[in-house]
Formats: sequence, C-alpha cells, structure tokens
Amino acid sequence: MISELILDRSISARDSANIAKAYTYLGDYYSAQTISDSAYRNYFKAQKIYVQINDESNLAKTLLSKATLQYNESDYFESEISVFKVLGILKQKKNVNSQLYDCYNLLGILYNQREEYKKALEFQNKALDVLNDNTIPSDLQLRATSLNNIGFIYMSMLNYTQAVYYFEKGLEEKNLFQEKTILYAMLLDNLAYAKFKSNRMDGLPEQFYRSLKIRDSLGLKTEMISNQIHLSEYYAFKKDTVNAIKISKEALLLSRSFEKLNNTLIALKQIAVVDPRNASIYSKEYIRLSDKVLKAERNMGEKFSRIEYETNEIKDQNFNLQEKNKTLVYVFSICTLLGLFFYVYKTQQAKNRELLFKQQQQIANEDIYNLMISQQNEIELTRIKEKKKVAQELHDGVLGRMFGIRISLDSLDKVDEVEAASKRKKYLAELKNIEQDIREISHDLNREKSELINNFVAILNKLFENQRNTYSSKLITSFDPDVKWELISNIVKINLYRIIQEGLQNCNKYAKADIIKIEFKIENDDLVLTIEDDGIGFNTNKTKNGIGLHNIEYRATECRGTVTIKSAKGEGTILIVKIPIDPNNNLQNNDI
Repeated sequence: MISELILDRSISARDSANIAKAYTYLGDYYSAQTISDSAYRNYFKAQKIYVQINDESNLAKTLLSKATLQYNESDYFESEISVFKVLGILKQKKNVNSQLYDCYNLLGILYNQREEYKKALEFQNKALDVLNDNTIPSDLQLRATSLNNIGFIYMSMLNYTQAVYYFEKGLEEKNLFQEKTILYAMLLDNLAYAKFKSNRMDGLPEQFYRSLKIRDSLGLKTEMISNQIHLSEYYAFKKDTVNAIKISKEALLLSRSFEKLNNTLIALKQIAVVDPRNASIYSKEYIRLSDKVLKAERNMGEKFSRIEYETNEIKDQNFNLQEKNKTLVYVFSICTLLGLFFYVYKTQQAKNRELLFKQQQQIANEDIYNLMISQQNEIELTRIKEKKKVAQELHDGVLGRMFGIRISLDSLDKVDEVEAASKRKKYLAELKNIEQDIREISHDLNREKSELINNFVAILNKLFENQRNTYSSKLITSFDPDVKWELISNIVKINLYRIIQEGLQNCNKYAKADIIKIEFKIENDDLVLTIEDDGIGFNTNKTKNGIGLHNIEYRATECRGTVTIKSAKGEGTILIVKIPIDPNNNLQNNDI
C-alpha cells in the first residue's frame, strides 16, 4: 500500500508532517473499507502529531474525519465533541468555508439523529448560510445536500408538507443529475416518500421506481433497500398485499447480502407489517439482530475509547528531554527507597501477625482439646454407671428369673404328662419374656456405643444449641450418616470445630442472615463441610485479608484440606471446606 510506504519513509526521515499525513491517508483508506477501528487508530495518531507540531489546519481536517467515522459507528456523543473541537479551531482561521459547512452539516445530521430537531434545523440553516459566500464550487451540489437534509428533518418531525417543499427545491438545483447523480436519486426517493406520507399520489409510484433504477445502475445496494421499503409501504397502503410482500422480501434478501445489519432490521420491520402470518418469525429475528447491533455499537464506542487510551501520549511535549530524564531518575530513586521501606515494614508486620496468629491458634486448640477431654470424662462416667445398671439388671432380674424357671423345669419329671405339658407352655412364655429383656439390654448397649462414636456430634450440637438460643437467625444442620467419626483424628475435629465457630461468628457479625445452613457429608474420599447463609454477601476479590477468613484457610491447610468461598453482593455466602480422609492415618490418636 502506497500510504504505508510513505509512512515508513517518513518515519525513517523523522518527518513529522508527512508521518501525520500518512496516518491520515491510512485512516481514509480503512474508513472507505469500513474497517472502523483501524481507521480511528490512524486518525488519532495523526491528530496527536498535528497537535505536537501545531498544524491546526490539518488537525481540523483530521478531527472532522474522525467525527464522521464516529457518527457512522453511532458514537454520537463523541462525534459531537470532535466537531466542536474543529469549530473551535476554525473560528480563528480565514477561508475555511468548506470545513465550516461540513461541521454545520454534520451537527445538523447528529441532532436530527438524536431527535433534537430545533438544533438540527439551526445548524443546517447555518450550513446554507455558509454557501452564500460562493467560495465553494457549485458543482459539489452542497446546496442540494443541505436542502435534502432539511427536508429529511421535517420528515422526521412528520411535517411532510414542508419536507416535500425542500426536496422539490433540492431537485431544482442546476445540473444536479449530471454532477451528483447519487444525490439526485436520494432526493427523488425522499420526495416520493414525503408525497406518499402527505397523501399526494401524483407521480407515484413512478418516482420511486426511477430512483430505484438509478441506484441499481450505480450499485448502491443500501440505498436500493430504502427505495424497496418505501415501495412496500406504498403498495401496502394501496392494499396491494402481493406487491408489498414481494418487494419487502427483495429488500430483506438484498440486506442480507452484506454486513450492515441496520438495513436488515428495517427490512424485517417492514415485512412483519405487510406479512402478518409470518410476523412472529420476522419479529424474533428482528429482536435477535437488534440486540446484536446494539452490542456491536457499544463495543465499537468502547474500542474507540480504548484506542485513545492505549495510544495517548504525554500532552506537554515542550520540556527539555534531559531535564525530564533527571526528574524521572530522582522520582524513581525516591519511589524505590519508599517501596523498599514499605516492603520491609509490611514483611515484618506480616511476620509478627503470623506469630501472633500461631500463638492464638495454639491456645484455641488447647481450649478445644480440654473441652473434648472434659466431655469424654463425662461420657466415661455415664458409661460406667450404665454398665453397673446393666449388670444389676442381668443379675437381679434376668439370672434370677432364669434360675427359677430351671428349678421349675426340673420338677416336671415328677408330674404326670398332662399337667407337665400345661406347665411347660407357661415356662416357655416366661423364657420369651426373658429373651425380650435381654434384647432391650443389648439395644441399650448398642445405643451407648453409638453415643460414644458420635461424641463429636454432641459437642457440635451443644455449639448449635448456643447459637440458636443467642441469635434470631434460623440454623439448619445436617450430618451425613455415612461419616465415620471414629476414623477422624482429633486434630481434624478440633480444626473443624474452630472453622464452624469462625463461620458462625462471621454470619452473626457481618452477614445479617435470616437462615444459616451447616452440612457435613462425604464426597468420594473427602469430608465436606458446607456453611451457607442468605445474608448480604461480599466481594470475594476485595475481601481477602480478613483475619477470620485467614484463620479458616490456615486450619483447613493444617488438615491438608481446601477452602472455597462463593459470594457476591446481595447473594449470600457459601463456605466449602474439603478435607481428605485416610482411614490408615486417622485411626491414630482418637480419644473421641
């Protein structure tokens, strides 16, 4: 590409003026190819150089090209800002009528797009006033352009009579067809549509078809779609449904042949009106494409902003480079010293905090261990009492009754057969009663064993009972029956207890939760503890250094486990702790 060749040579020669011109040419090229982000990037690079070399004339031209590009990509607000920057430059210049006209014309189009019709007419009339100076060549047909734009504003205001007036005035401009055939076809189509909307049918539909034929010969597909939509509306008004549907389908088919989705949206909207049977199908496609167009426009606006951000340079270029380097060295040295000091301070602070944390952890672990030992002693005393009770029941009740039955059975040898049979049945019934008593005693023993195994669960339930008695939030707990607590070491139990305590404290202090759920379950070879609340939640990316969360992660790590926290503002919090269970390791040191 010639523009890239010019750019390379200008960069080699360090010729700022020609570098800027090369960027402008590249911007024009990419704009013509509808590669908007590349066009914008080159315009912006040219703009920066023109600012540096104080070339205001070329800066105004570049800003105007950028404003036009922004308008084409529906970035109306930024386009308006760029135009006013150009006007600010041109007010200090002479013989800039052509650029003034372009600015006023673009502002008129912008405000019409934003439905600010009064401002739109004001700037279009200013554009016409500029043309009265006669310094702009008449063969550019700019007067016809402004008359067309004014007519279009009135058409947007639904004032079709005024629109017809301005479109007819535009078509009366001398040599319009020869010098600006595209503009002639546009005015003719707009005139026909304004006449149709004002119930003037003279010259219709011939004017629509003439405009369509001109545009077809020039290969103006986008403009042809506009003609076809207008014709479809005309035939629908004439109740010629067949032609209305036929032409709207042609418009839809043509709009789908290139990437401008806005034309497809217009065609879909029209065909949904004239073809009510399939309106739902067209409406669904319309909604889908409308969302896509909106997203694309938003992305392009964001891309323009990102390009400016990425390529923006320091505005003040008049400082002496050597002095600036010295300043940078001084600043860098000071920042380095400050950073080093801050790093040492933070490192020492972190070490002190970690040491204090470990001391607190040790004290807490000792407290929990003592609590468990105390609980174990109480269980042991209860177990001894129960054993004594069972022994007394066996000795005083079951053995005595069995001895009596045995003596009675021995005496049956001395009784005749009929009487012996009756007594035998009585003694068998008594044996069944003894059997039932023994079964009940056995059940009691099994229950005692279960209570011993679930002693940790009892300690947790005591904690949960205190929670329910102290706070208004509802606490729901669940224990997976498949968890074999007898295979889990004291270290793990102590840390789990502390994690639950910390989790409940966070819920009570910060979450403002109505419901708290605590669940133990087995997943594969992991013991999983889940603490969930419906509270206010928090941003997990911002809240990482809290002491409570740090304690939980530290305790999970001690058990070779992991911690996952899921939360967002207004969506509650879920804390998941996974601890691997290895029966071979966990069978040791179990006092619970």
